[in-house]
Amino acid sequence: MWKPGKPEERTPVAPAAPAPQWTNTAPPTPKETRPVETSRFNEPRTEMAHIGKSVIIKGELSGSEDLYLDGEVEGTIELRDNSLTVGPNGRVRANTHAKDVVVHGKVNGNLRADRVELKKSALVTGDIITQRVVIEDGAFFKGGIDIQREQAKEAPKVEARPVEARPVVAPVSASAAVSVGATPGVQGSLIEAKKL
Repeated sequence: MWKPGKPEERTPVAPAAPAPQWTNTAPPTPKETRPVETSRFNEPRTEMAHIGKSVIIKGELSGSEDLYLDGEVEGTIELRDNSLTVGPNGRVRANTHAKDVVVHGKVNGNLRADRVELKKSALVTGDIITQRVVIEDGAFFKGGIDIQREQAKEAPKVEARPVEARPVVAPVSASAAVSVGATPGVQGSLIEAKKL
């Protein structure tokens, strides 16, 4: 039966919570997450060719993209506008001309580049012609280094003109000539001439 009363006296009855069930089940495995690749349309793309450690090339190697070399090359390497990275397994017996050269492995030959970097595991025998060079502690290098000046873009060329050799004739006063001629082998001056 219902009895009217004060609202404070009434207590709400909460429904009973279900009893936990203890079972022998493994916790749920989290879902496998994969990294989301972002669009790279706004970033500049740099293509890099890769030569694996089992590849052997004999002859001329040239290209128009950056190169990561972990194999063996014997001959010449021409990458004038691109960079060359010789990996830790890379073995080069070639004269190399590239924009940038980074050496982790072994190079036997001359290196010509704007920038050359020899890492601590590098073994290089040959001459280096560059504008900038970095040799880490522990790298082995045997050869010469020729540091080139950076060439300024659009620098005006100045042609050298030949200089004509003309005898220089200076006026000499008569008293100075007498003083100079009076003592052979001793050079006179105008001050000495006035003392006479």
